[in-house]
Amino acid sequence: MTRTLERSLAWAGDGAAHLRGLMDRMGDDAFRAPSALPGWTRAHVLSHVARNAEAMVNLLHWARTGEETPAYADDAQRDADIESGSRREPAAIREDVVATSDKLAQVVKAMPEEAWSRSIRNRQGQEVPATEIAWMRAREMWIHSVDLDVGASFEDFPQPMLCELVADVVANLAARPGVPAVQLVASDRNQVWSTAAEGTPPEVSVEAPVADLAAWVSGRGRPRRIRAVTPEGEPRPVPELPAWL
Repeated sequence: MTRTLERSLAWAGDGAAHLRGLMDRMGDDAFRAPSALPGWTRAHVLSHVARNAEAMVNLLHWARTGEETPAYADDAQRDADIESGSRREPAAIREDVVATSDKLAQVVKAMPEEAWSRSIRNRQGQEVPATEIAWMRAREMWIHSVDLDVGASFEDFPQPMLCELVADVVANLAARPGVPAVQLVASDRNQVWSTAAEGTPPEVSVEAPVADLAAWVSGRGRPRRIRAVTPEGEPRPVPELPAWL
């Protein structure tokens, strides 16, 4: 499946609703509990989600006007805003997540069609088409819904989005030096991806349902259903992959 703007926008909207539902079911005391991300509480995750919505609004402004407006002023300010935001009362965090998400949706709706074909730079400094903004937001919503650690999992994602996520991460890793040559096989989708350079055989195949592959390549643990084998079919330890972003 080819990732389109329409699909990315739909995934982002569905992901925002999914995460908001999880947040609404959290009691106030749950905000201070640890999330699945080391060093972050659930309040940190939700504060990040709100600041990310503002970051996407900045990138949309860039695409719409041509005025360079990076997602974040810098990493230090981004981290400071998340940290200070996490100390607020749960009601303020809930309101922030909803208000920023709604504002982003309004800005998306007002985007001229031609603006989506313009280029912006992502947080990593790469020049990408503005259509990637929708995909970036979709990834944030669904992955951080899992990071809240309140019962959501990669199994909740739309399966086509899981395939796009694996493909995205694998392409990112394949462009880096020193990444193991790994073939990823989705046992439930009959799809294969590889970090190996073209013409280079993989050192190992990692097989799992696509939800488990997506969790693994995005750095969310090593699911129990994942296994690694050599090209000859001999079992091997699941290799370590570098951080994706």
